[in-house]
Amino acid sequence: MPSSPTPSERERDDAELKAKEATEQAALPYRWTQTIKDVDVTVAVPANIKGRDLDVVIKKTRLKAGLKGQPPIMEGDLAKPILVDESTWTLETTTAGKEISVHLDKVNKMEWWPNVLTHHPAIDTSKITPENSSLSDLDGETRTMVEKMMFDQRQKEAGKPTSDEQKKLDLLKKFQAEHPEMDFSNAKIS
Repeated sequence: MPSSPTPSERERDDAELKAKEATEQAALPYRWTQTIKDVDVTVAVPANIKGRDLDVVIKKTRLKAGLKGQPPIMEGDLAKPILVDESTWTLETTTAGKEISVHLDKVNKMEWWPNVLTHHPAIDTSKITPENSSLSDLDGETRTMVEKMMFDQRQKEAGKPTSDEQKKLDLLKKFQAEHPEMDFSNAKIS
């Protein structure tokens, strides 16, 4: 049975993987970043280009960006679906010239993308350290679930019953009150 890697071996492997990913990402014809909610892509173009010279097509599962009359700089299937009506592109002036800036709004705002286009190298999404977020960023159902988990964690730390355990205890008390003739002294509730 193979042994687990030592912390120094794991650190070395992680560094090698990170260097490989950095090399692969640097070779792409675009740069990209993401948050849990969206993906931003920038594509460098010559400084003399105007918006009318561009061919940018954003679809639910595909993206194409480049100059009219030339092969696209990037084109292919997106890693995950997007909300087309919430996604945009602009032509930006930078110190190095100009770039196409594409903002993609994710359909699933609870997952990281391994890549922008499926045929390009993937990153290890398990190594992503998300930015801090607040409960107000979450939708109602998710927020309620997170607040319940936080409450239950505080209760456990204080040696008190969690919300589910408290419901069971309350139900038992109500049943005992309705049935005083029954003896619950040896009852075990799990």
